[in-house]
Amino acid sequence: MVRSVGGGYTEAVAALESFVLRGGKRVRPVFAWTGWLGAGGDATGPNAPAALRAASALELVQACALVHDDIIDASTTRRGFPTVHVEFADQHSAQQWSGGSAEFGRAVAILLGDLALAWADDMIREAGLSPEAQLRISPVWSAMRTEVLGGQFLDISGEVRGDETVEAALRVNRYKTAAYTIERPLHLGAAIAGADDALVDAYRRFGTDIGIAFQLRDDLLGVFGDPEVTGKPSGDDLRAGKRTVLFAEALQRADASDPAAATLLRESIGTDLSDAQVATLRSVITDLGAVDDAERRIAELTDSALTALDGSTATDEGKRLLREMAIAVTRRDA
Repeated sequence: MVRSVGGGYTEAVAALESFVLRGGKRVRPVFAWTGWLGAGGDATGPNAPAALRAASALELVQACALVHDDIIDASTTRRGFPTVHVEFADQHSAQQWSGGSAEFGRAVAILLGDLALAWADDMIREAGLSPEAQLRISPVWSAMRTEVLGGQFLDISGEVRGDETVEAALRVNRYKTAAYTIERPLHLGAAIAGADDALVDAYRRFGTDIGIAFQLRDDLLGVFGDPEVTGKPSGDDLRAGKRTVLFAEALQRADASDPAAATLLRESIGTDLSDAQVATLRSVITDLGAVDDAERRIAELTDSALTALDGSTATDEGKRLLREMAIAVTRRDA
């Protein structure tokens, strides 16, 4: 079908396929698959291929979110490569086509992100699940898509409105990241397996807490991460103006104890910072105790999540795998 369209569409779709396949942690599909296993799914049984295809569709949702997020944040690299909009802007410039290169790159990336989301829907529908399983997962899939888009809206609207509260940043984390990264993938896996309400509730408590902890770790990496490991420029979140929990906590503490630091933080966020300025902001954020606070939150959320998991009716193997995954995603360095 793609080849029949012609006009460079095949090459554009190939770029999307390369983007999806060349990197990433596959966190969402793995949590969905593990959620299915923990709810009694058999990894070698006849239903396993369909469950795996359905779980894999989440990686296309992630591709859509990343491609569009990079446009919104004006990010130039992703996983050590040019972002999709930059890749096509560079192609436009190299070919000396008419019009603006940046505008062309953004337009193509928007379309490819939309295509990834459409293909995710196709993949879920064609996964081979039973009609009963399809009926169970439909509201979960719909809720996840609505939540992640709502979280993205909260993120960009919070920036322009200048909402500096920790509560607002946590709300973004809840819906932009936690819901579709861990909570809903686990819910999806449980629904495919036909899990009861008690296990779904335990999964969702676990997923919400670990999902927020996952984003808090991401916030730390966005300021303190090693570019050679993360694949993104150091301090990218500060330059992009992201109102993370880390930044909100630092600002709240600065307002209470160090007005000069508060002024520096407000004047610096969302500007074209030099590496030296990023280093200064790192020191300020650390000295204010915001890094220690983020680590405390991550530890508390992880403990809460594991308590919910331990008290659930998930299989022993499912609990073991989810415990290992929870530790891995909250202690990662990329």
